[in-house]
Amino acid sequence: MTAALYRLGRFCVRHRLVVLLAWLALAVALVVAAGSLGSQASDNISLPGTGSQRVTDLLARGFPDQANGPSPIVLEAPPGAKVTDGRYQQPIEDSVDALKRDQFVAKVVSPLDSAGAGQVSRDGTVAYISVFPNRSLGDVTIDDGQEILDKADPAKASGLEVSAGGPLGSKLSKSESESSEVIGLACALVILAFTFGSLVAMGLPIASALVGVIAGIAGITLLSHLTEVPTSAPTLAIMLGLGVGIDYALFIVTAHRATLARGMDARESVARAVATSGGAVLFAGSTVVVAVCSLAVAGIPLVTALGFTTGLMVAVAILCALTLLPAILALVGNRINHLPLPGRRPDRPIDVEHGGWARFARWIMRNRLVAVVLALAVLIPLSIPAFSLTFGQNDVGALPTDETARQAYDALTRGFGVGANGPIVIAASAARPVQADDDAVTRLQQAVAREAGVATVTPVSVDQQGTVLTFNAIPRTAPSDDATETLVDTLRDTTIPQAQRGSGLDASVGGSTAGFIDLGEEISDTLVETILVIIALSFVLLTIAFRSLLVPAKAAVMNLLSIGAAYGVVVMVFQYGWFAGLVGLDGAVPIVSYLPLLMFAGLFGLSMDYEVFLMSHVQEHYRESGDARGAIVVGLAESARVITAAALIMVSVFASFILNGDPVVKQFGVGLSVAVIVDATLVRCLLVPAVMALLGRAAWWLPGWLDRILPRISIEGRGYFDERDGSDRDKPAPPTPGPPAPAPSGPA
Repeated sequence: MTAALYRLGRFCVRHRLVVLLAWLALAVALVVAAGSLGSQASDNISLPGTGSQRVTDLLARGFPDQANGPSPIVLEAPPGAKVTDGRYQQPIEDSVDALKRDQFVAKVVSPLDSAGAGQVSRDGTVAYISVFPNRSLGDVTIDDGQEILDKADPAKASGLEVSAGGPLGSKLSKSESESSEVIGLACALVILAFTFGSLVAMGLPIASALVGVIAGIAGITLLSHLTEVPTSAPTLAIMLGLGVGIDYALFIVTAHRATLARGMDARESVARAVATSGGAVLFAGSTVVVAVCSLAVAGIPLVTALGFTTGLMVAVAILCALTLLPAILALVGNRINHLPLPGRRPDRPIDVEHGGWARFARWIMRNRLVAVVLALAVLIPLSIPAFSLTFGQNDVGALPTDETARQAYDALTRGFGVGANGPIVIAASAARPVQADDDAVTRLQQAVAREAGVATVTPVSVDQQGTVLTFNAIPRTAPSDDATETLVDTLRDTTIPQAQRGSGLDASVGGSTAGFIDLGEEISDTLVETILVIIALSFVLLTIAFRSLLVPAKAAVMNLLSIGAAYGVVVMVFQYGWFAGLVGLDGAVPIVSYLPLLMFAGLFGLSMDYEVFLMSHVQEHYRESGDARGAIVVGLAESARVITAAALIMVSVFASFILNGDPVVKQFGVGLSVAVIVDATLVRCLLVPAVMALLGRAAWWLPGWLDRILPRISIEGRGYFDERDGSDRDKPAPPTPGPPAPAPSGPA
């Protein structure tokens, strides 16, 4: 691997301008293509074998124009007026006519028609137009979705407040992340400036990471036209793309500057940095990609898509660090240390053996048990709340009040009750043709209506063949309320089975609320299996890399401690509501069901970044000296400064997304920030060295039979250059030319 990366580095150095222009051309082409096509990201939940999926399939069969579910266009009259006032009737009719003509709309139900009588609140202040799209909103761009909402402009011009709820509202209500990105980048610039001591060096990791993020996001946008991509995928990809992109570039630039300070030629230094630190970047980044793509084991399309899009962004970050960054470094050359900060000499080598981290490492070696106790005294209490983690669904009522989905949510709550924001859809197949007023149908509808948690039910609709029927049940509680989940379970387990017994009906419970409940249950059922697969794959990779069984086992346990602490903090802030005001929320909100699974995969992979960077240094020095504890001291002294700088950058990027208005993004921001800062400080720089010191030489034990079959790789490949440079020194020097022969004397 070292030789291949060295050749890659030399290629990028020799063809630096071509590589740079190729990356810029690729990024521009992707951005132009993505901009022209737009995004078709959506949160459509496909869960084969669940009740919610069966309802979707039944509606597609019996009511194809309703198969994609309704999105209400909510109309609210100003104070003292009613939607039913005569001055609003014509604007509402004009809006309905415009919606019917929209190319993406299959059916529209007006609140002014008899079929929409239930779409006007009792006090007449709120009404809604039911809009059924003719395709999945995942196949509609955000601009096209906005055009649907704009068709209600006549009603808006008349003085009514207009907003979009349901899937359409969710599509149009994704909080922008630009401010978070700017803040995260600004913090990263400050950290890089102090780390490198040079303004020129400071900008290089940012430049590489930004090109990667731009290309990656454009690629994900194009990918949304080929497969379903969740609406939260781009934001999560930006978070991880910026974080790992800057970190990976930091590792390589640090190695390059270190060899430059020892007097090596700039171009050769770049190639060697790619071959050594680039190996750690490739291995650690590949572990992240493997971890997030392992989410496919869960068999849940939404989770799989989030894993693949995140993996795509990390893969682009790796490619940028290994190809684009070397080209930039080669163009900059020896000017990398120009524009130094006042009082700094970035061109001088750093004395790591006598620095503060070396002294701290020696303290750990002398106080191994104390270090373990101190770390666990913080990690265990933080992890305890994680055992009370419960899954929920995205709470639209916690979105910022300037988002159209939140405005629709509040208006529907005022007019119809909070349960109107998440109607429960009942759909049934009939063994023989039925009518809406048949006894069996009436018995089913009345049984659902009698449930204590149901506020009202809508009239029954039957398809033309009489074999599929449907109606809605409006709960008394919010979609994200635990009582709503209890109601769905009761309807499925007791109420409906009893009401349809012997009737020839086979009913199921669906809708968006039931769909998110099914998603939570599916994730719960596959969580342990997916976690074990991720741990097993990472264990295998680390066993190959470090040729040890205890080092990978230790890494798995340490990663679980970091992730457990992150889960615990997320539960405290969001589920318990502690310190919710600090993250811009009014109180507790549900933790979305896919967050723990995606967080685990991402954090397990990210933790490997620091594990690989630290342990590769320790391993190299152990191989050279055979002194287990001495290798820990030198390895920690060499890597801790870079690890903490990288962690601060990643935390700055992740924490900046807490400013995003979407509670889901806030949850990821808090969880990832806590996990990284805990992992890079308490775990990698305190607990890991202490445990390695306790294990001593045993940490590197590997059974002989396994040693013989495992492939041999060197992550940072220092031995490759020792042999290469040694062979160059052993070559005989060319003969030194002697003095010129004297001219012949005498006559010719």
